[in-house]
Amino acid sequence: MNPDSSSQTGTHVTTLLILGASGDLTGRLLLPGLARLVGSGRARGLKLAGAGGPGYSQEKWQQRVNEVCAAAKKQATGQGGTELDKIAADTRFAELDVTKPGELAALVHSLEGPVALYFALPPAVSQKACEVLEPGELPESTLLVMEKPFGSNQQSAQELNRTLIRLVPEENIHRVDHFLGKGTVFNILGLRFANHLLEPLFTSEHVEKMEIFYDEELALEGRAGYYDGAGALRDMIQSHLLQILGLLTMNAPATLKERDVRDHLGSVLRATALAGNPAQNTRRARYTAGTSKGRPVPDYASEEGVEPALKTETLAEVTLNINNSRWAGVPFILRAGKALGTARKEAIITFRPVSHLPTGFKGTDEPTKLRIGFGPDTLSLDLDVNGPGDLYTLDRVTLAAELNSPDLLPYGEVLLGVLSGDPTLSVRGDTAEECWRIVDPILTAWADDAVPLAEYAAGGNGPADWDTNCTKPVNGTPAKAKARH
Repeated sequence: MNPDSSSQTGTHVTTLLILGASGDLTGRLLLPGLARLVGSGRARGLKLAGAGGPGYSQEKWQQRVNEVCAAAKKQATGQGGTELDKIAADTRFAELDVTKPGELAALVHSLEGPVALYFALPPAVSQKACEVLEPGELPESTLLVMEKPFGSNQQSAQELNRTLIRLVPEENIHRVDHFLGKGTVFNILGLRFANHLLEPLFTSEHVEKMEIFYDEELALEGRAGYYDGAGALRDMIQSHLLQILGLLTMNAPATLKERDVRDHLGSVLRATALAGNPAQNTRRARYTAGTSKGRPVPDYASEEGVEPALKTETLAEVTLNINNSRWAGVPFILRAGKALGTARKEAIITFRPVSHLPTGFKGTDEPTKLRIGFGPDTLSLDLDVNGPGDLYTLDRVTLAAELNSPDLLPYGEVLLGVLSGDPTLSVRGDTAEECWRIVDPILTAWADDAVPLAEYAAGGNGPADWDTNCTKPVNGTPAKAKARH
């Protein structure tokens, strides 16, 4: 390796090798994210390679890369268009069995390093590929980039961590979560820790509950091969939503450097656990036939590739506690689902009511709520104020703002961290294990049918008997609005 290659390319990595070159993840998310990044001029001199099994070829890979790069050139800036041309012209494809000893290591050694190995493969295949690699087989500078889910439970995550750490040091392992793009992370940290109005309010003294929703209108969309073995709990809550919870509840780090941020994120997740019995603090459901986004949606159990006996949930909701002095007693409700009538992607912080409201005001007493939207990132604050008309009647108003909107696609932000060798936005090994520890008791209870699998029609808001506002706090007493007379 040329010792000056990092300064010449503007990245820590010289070659990005995508394993699973023909897959959906590569075509739909990885390559477009990479092309936008290259087109912005922030990945100069990067080389791209793809690898896959029989049936794919250099010609098919070349066509895929050409199409993505041509589309990205329309938005390229500066020298970005030239860099896209270079990537497309120089890319190469190798037919490869990643589970065969020696093949992957030989391919890495044939590429200009440092090399980032992106495992865009099914989790079981990625794990097998790492298991057949021997310590010292990969160059020391190699980066391993792993997609979620990282394991299938806490034990498997621990085993995978032991496998990876034999191959490269922890700082060279990137467990990617595209929710942890720089925009989302720093929008949350900036909002929390740069505003004296808000920073002291993020405690149990002032917060009544916190909810994190990720309700999607999209249904299965042909992803049964992955989704039916995962479900909403593993797919969204175990990874994405727990990371968002950590950012919203962690203590202020001394700096925004990797060690400080990830130490504090890990600390708060270590204090997080299910609020009690899974039967009382979790819910699951699966969609039946209906209509979503104007299109008919078949019953989930009849979708191609689905095994009905697995009882895979498409809607999951859990209530958690954070057992530390800052958050003791506050319920944290995390919910994610598919084929719902309304897309809802936001965190809602509901503040406690005022200790005394002077007699004489009229209207409906609603708590102050801070809403943080994801994709696009937005901010709104719901308040009661004296509106026009009767001075004794308080009306509801919303103060709204748009947060920083990155020019990169989510996977572009992830790749920028990988290519620059910055693991700040990657999930650290201990944190990945903690996330599984949190959900393992839920998975066990659901496997034992301790929690019934409810149903809801696609395009609806969930099961009819569910409280879609998720207002049940830990003690089980509904948080109702107070009427003012």
